[in-house]
Amino acid sequence: MRTLNRLLLSDLARMWGQALAICAVLACGVATYTMSATTIRSLEFTYARYYRDYRFADVFVALERAPNRLAARLRGIPGVAAVETRVVRDVILDIPGMREPASCRLVSIPADADSSLNAVHLRVGRLPQPDRRGEVLASEMFAEAHGLRPGDTVTVIMGGRQEELQIVGIGISPEYIYAVQPGQLLPDDRHFGILWMPYRQMAAAFNMEGAFNDAALALRPHASTLDVIARVDGLTRSYGGLGAYTRDDQVSHRRVADEISQLRGMAFVSPTVFLSVAAFLFHLVFSRIVHRRQEEIATLRAFGYRPLEIGTHFLKLLLIMISVGFLLGATAGWYLAGWLVALYGRFFRFPALYDVVAWDGMLIALGLSLLVGLAGGAAAIRQAMRLPPAVAMRPEAPPRYHATLVERLGLTPFLSTVSVMVLRRLERNLRGTLSSVSGMALGVALLVLGSFMEDTINFVIDVQFQQAQRQDVTVTFRETLSPRAQHDVRHLPGVIAVESFRAVPIRLTHGQHSRRVSLMGLAPRPQLFRVLDKRVRPVTIVAGGMTVSEKLAELLGARRGDLLEVTLLEGRRSRHLVPIVEIFRDYTNPGVYMQRQELHRLLREADCLSGAFLQVDPSQLDQFHARLKQTPAAAGVTLKRAALRSFQATIAENLRPMRWMNAAFASIIAFGVIYNCALISLAERSRDLATLRVLGFTRQEVAAVMLGELAVITLAALPLGLPLGYFLSYLATLALDTETHRFPLVVSRATFAYSAVVILAAAGVSASVVRRMIDRLDLIAVLKVKE
Repeated sequence: MRTLNRLLLSDLARMWGQALAICAVLACGVATYTMSATTIRSLEFTYARYYRDYRFADVFVALERAPNRLAARLRGIPGVAAVETRVVRDVILDIPGMREPASCRLVSIPADADSSLNAVHLRVGRLPQPDRRGEVLASEMFAEAHGLRPGDTVTVIMGGRQEELQIVGIGISPEYIYAVQPGQLLPDDRHFGILWMPYRQMAAAFNMEGAFNDAALALRPHASTLDVIARVDGLTRSYGGLGAYTRDDQVSHRRVADEISQLRGMAFVSPTVFLSVAAFLFHLVFSRIVHRRQEEIATLRAFGYRPLEIGTHFLKLLLIMISVGFLLGATAGWYLAGWLVALYGRFFRFPALYDVVAWDGMLIALGLSLLVGLAGGAAAIRQAMRLPPAVAMRPEAPPRYHATLVERLGLTPFLSTVSVMVLRRLERNLRGTLSSVSGMALGVALLVLGSFMEDTINFVIDVQFQQAQRQDVTVTFRETLSPRAQHDVRHLPGVIAVESFRAVPIRLTHGQHSRRVSLMGLAPRPQLFRVLDKRVRPVTIVAGGMTVSEKLAELLGARRGDLLEVTLLEGRRSRHLVPIVEIFRDYTNPGVYMQRQELHRLLREADCLSGAFLQVDPSQLDQFHARLKQTPAAAGVTLKRAALRSFQATIAENLRPMRWMNAAFASIIAFGVIYNCALISLAERSRDLATLRVLGFTRQEVAAVMLGELAVITLAALPLGLPLGYFLSYLATLALDTETHRFPLVVSRATFAYSAVVILAAAGVSASVVRRMIDRLDLIAVLKVKE
C-alpha cells in the first residue's frame, strides 16, 4: 500500500489544478446550503430566545374601550398565564427638520415595565418616569433614521391637543422586530415608528383612565389556543373587541416567519445546481483518469495488486477531493452565514444576534458531498477494478472514423482547416461535448437565477406604486367619520382628487380554512387606488359579492362563485354568507374588497369613512404637510413617494451583494467546467497538437484548435442555459411564495444578456490559462511518448 500511497500523492501533485477546480464547485454547493441552514438556525434561536426573555405574548386582542377590571376576568380563562392591558393609538408626528409628517404608534407601558409582557429592551437612556409628563421611549430604527437621541423632542397630536414629547430612551420590543406601517410592503423607518409612554400619561391624554383598548395574553404550556381565543372574544365582544388572534397572525412575527420560510425554500435551489455540476466534473475527470491510465492499472494487477486495492486507491483520491471541497464549503458557508445574519440584524432588531452552527445541516451537506462524489466517480472506479490485465495492456483500438455532419452537408469548402478540425473533434467526442455543454449551461442558469429577482422587484414596484396605487397620500382617520370628512379633506392645501374608503377587520371562513383580514369598501371603479388583474388591467369592484386576491382564495381553498362566511369584527359582529365574484392577483398581504355601499349594509351603518386616498399638487406639498400635522382627526399618513424611496433603498441594499455572490459562484462553475474540459482535451491531444507544430502550424493556429472547441462549448451552452435559468427562476418563485409576499416570474432581456456576458468573461479567463499551457507545451517530450 505504500507504493499506492506514493502514487496517490503523485496523482494529486500532477492534477492539483483540476482537483482544486472541482473542489471549488463542490465547495460552492456546500457553502450555499450550510449558509442557509446556519442562517435559519441562528435566526430561529435568536428570536426564540428574544421571545422567551422578553415575554412575547401568545394571543392579542384590540377593542374600543374596556374597564381595567376586565383584565381579571381575562386572567381567569383556563390556560392563561399572564395578561397585559394597555392603550395603543396611532398618531401623526411633527419631527424637527422633516417637512412631511410621520406616522407613529403610541404604546403604553406599565409602571413595572421590566416584568411586563412584550417588554422593551433598553438600548440607550432610561425608562420614562410615570409621574413625569411627556417622556417616551423611541424604537431604535425610527430613532436611527432621524438621528434622535435621549433629550430630543417630537411633537404629536394627542387627544386633540398638540403635545411635545421628550425622548428619554431608545429601545426595541419583540412585538416590533419588524415594524411596518399597515398596508406597506417594507418598513419605512423614517415615516413610521413606535413610541412607548407610561400608561398614566397615555390614559390621561386619550381619556382612557381606568380603561384599555388592547390586551396581550401569555398562555400556559399545552393550553388550548382556540378555546382561549373563543373565551377572549366572548368577554371582549361587548367592549368593541375586534377579534383575538394568535402570534401567527401578529404582523411582526408573521414577517419574520415568512422570511425564514423563504430562506428554507431557497436552501435547495442553488445548491442543487452546484452539486449537479460537481457530480458531472467528478464523472468527467475520473473517467478520463481511468481511461488514460489503463496500462498503469494493468501493471499493478500484474505485480499482484488486487482489484480492491486499486479501487481503494482511486476511492482515496475521490475522498480527498470531497473532503477538501466540503471543508472549504463549510468554512465559507459559516462565514457567509455570519454575514447574512448580520444583514438580517439591520432589518430585524434583536438585543443580541447569535451565530448558531446548524450541525445537522453540516452533516446533511457532508452526506450530499459524499453522494455527489460517489455518484460521479463510482462508475469509473468500478471500471478500474474490473479491468482485466490483458485487456488493459492491449493497445487501444483506433477509433472508427466517418464523415462528420459538416462533411456530409458539403460545408467543408466554406470552412477553414482549423474550423473543420474543431467541429470534427466535437462531433466524434459527442458524449464529452454534451456533458461539457450541460455543465456550462448550469452556470448560465445559476446567473439567471441570481439576477431575475431584480426584474421581479422592478415589476412589482411598477404595478404597486405606479399602476395600482396612483394616489400621492393615504390618510387614515382616528375613528370612522361622516361623509363630511371627505369634503374637509378635499379643502386641504393642494388636494386635487379624493377617494374615500371604509375598512373593517373580518374573519373569512371556508370549510376548515379561516383567515383574519381587512375588508375594504371602495367605489365600483376607483381611480386612485385600483385593483388590477394579472394583465395589469383595472378590476371593477362588482356588486353582489367580494373581490378576493388570488393568494387569499388559495389559502381558503375557494374559487370564484364560492360562498364565504364573513364574520364582522366591528360593530355587531354579525355573520354573513358572501360569494366571491372576482379573483385578482396581488403581491403583498392578501386583500379583499367590495363596494363601499354594500359594506355599509353589512355593517348596518350609515355612510361613514375610515380614510381617504389623495392626489396632491406637488407644488403645494409643503403647505399640505404643514396642515396635516395639525389635523387631530388624522391617525396615520402614508406618502407614496417616500414609501417608494424606502422600498427601493431596502431592496438595493439586499439584492446587490446577493447578485455579486451569485456572479462569483457562477463564474467558478464556468471556470471549473472549461478548465477541466480543456485540461482533459489537452492531455488527450497533446501529441496531435505537437505534431501540428512540427508540421508548421503556428502557436496561434494550434491554440485556435483547442480554444475553438471551448468557444463552441460555451456558445452552445447559452441557448440551453438561459431557458434552464428561466425554469429555475420559476422554481424560486414557488419557494419564495408566502402569505405576505408573492414574486411573479419576470426575467428581462438585460438579465439574459448579463448572464451571457459573465459566463463569456469567465470562459475567457479560463481560455487564457489554457492558452499559456499550450504555448508551454514541450514538443520533444510529448512526441517521445511511446505508442
